Amino acid sequence: MRHDAIIIGGSFAGLSAAVYIARARRSVCIIDTGLPRNRFSRHSHGVFANDGSAPHVMLATARSQVAAYPTVTFVDGEATTAAKTPDGFSVTLATADVLESVRLVLAFGITDELPGIPGLVERWGSAVLHCPYCHGYEFSGQRLGVLHSSPKSIHQAMLVSEWGPTTLYLNGDPEPGDESLAGLAMRRVAIEPAPVKALHGDGSRLSSIELVDGRLSPADALYVGPRTRLNSEIAQQLGCGLDDAQLGPIIRTDAEKMTSVAGVYAAGDITHGAHTVTFAAADGVTAGLAVHRSLIF
Repeated sequence: MRHDAIIIGGSFAGLSAAVYIARARRSVCIIDTGLPRNRFSRHSHGVFANDGSAPHVMLATARSQVAAYPTVTFVDGEATTAAKTPDGFSVTLATADVLESVRLVLAFGITDELPGIPGLVERWGSAVLHCPYCHGYEFSGQRLGVLHSSPKSIHQAMLVSEWGPTTLYLNGDPEPGDESLAGLAMRRVAIEPAPVKALHGDGSRLSSIELVDGRLSPADALYVGPRTRLNSEIAQQLGCGLDDAQLGPIIRTDAEKMTSVAGVYAAGDITHGAHTVTFAAADGVTAGLAVHRSLIF
């Protein structure tokens, strides 16, 4: 079957694009692996009318609502390749099945490349976090840490200190310059230069950070800004332009979320550094509207 649009990725951005295309009575197929980036978090915060809701519950609700439209098709699986055709695009699945569409929306998301520190991965999304706006209020006034991983970590530490007493763990990296040190001191951010050996705590909770010299630094939450990678190479296969963001590559789009390849749109974390559910959904809406209008005009 040939669709008006294929959306690769069925999380917040992909489903938001799909519902607008479906409401315009156009056929849309959503290909989804079922592995959203925020699947490690129990709650999502700052989302209009859904503050504190579980991400998997929000996605299940949205998926059921999108599926109610008669022009919508879901494919549970992975899109492995995509190519331009004379009258649109073809997408090949891991099963070797081929789907075709007039327009294509990329919303396959990104993966966080977490530091290989024992005890860190197990606490990702619970006590090891990336965004204080998403998960800062719940740790208000507690012992907070920021793991240095890039120049952006200085800014992150000064920001996180708004929620509680903060320590910047340099993890063996060089001491910041004088200007950064002055800014950190102004925000009362402590600096720990020793490399981090491991994280400790009961279950997914964090109680202390072990340093290589044997000291235990008390901590209730640790913020990290890990490098990220695109979950698919389909953008490169199609020739979409990429940009180097602070934490990893992103797909270049215009104001209507169209990539450098005509007819290919992209939405969500793969297009910018503002990684929140709200931004992803807004991107999807923008892309969905643009796809429909492009089919008309």
